[in-house]
Amino acid sequence: MIENERDIRTANVIEAGRRMLTAARTAPKAKGLDMLECCLVIGEDIDRLADEMMKLYGETSRNVFKRDSANIRKAQCVVIIATQKGVMGLDCGHCGYRTCTEKPENVPCAFNSIDVGIAIGSACATAADLRVDTRVMYSVGMAAERLKLLGEGTYQYIAIPVSASSKSPFFDR
Repeated sequence: MIENERDIRTANVIEAGRRMLTAARTAPKAKGLDMLECCLVIGEDIDRLADEMMKLYGETSRNVFKRDSANIRKAQCVVIIATQKGVMGLDCGHCGYRTCTEKPENVPCAFNSIDVGIAIGSACATAADLRVDTRVMYSVGMAAERLKLLGEGTYQYIAIPVSASSKSPFFDR
């Protein structure tokens, strides 16, 4: 049996995306509390996500949405990472308020943001180990949040499109 790389590329990239999800899940988290939500977007759902980005472009005229919409259409999958809303109860002041009870609900807990960042780093490190191309994109995350891909009560969405091609579609933008 002979397997041509072109015939198995998509399956390999999707498997890389799945491993990235595992890396995000196992990344260290504040107080050991897991508030992350993660998913893998593949197939027609990538187009749905890209279409939502074009809606954002139409509403805002911000070229980043148009450009990144085209970028993710070239990806074989997109990893989405977000966090649930909540506080760690550390009264650390990193959010700008002295205590967690003083913090308004619309102000993110700094540790939620840190946990998302660490998960992104772990996912991207896994992608690098697997030699697939990625780029961290807040713009795609905004569209994923509007579509509520990770359910109610989640925020700070970040997306990582994943591709394997002769040249990264995420590099010369």
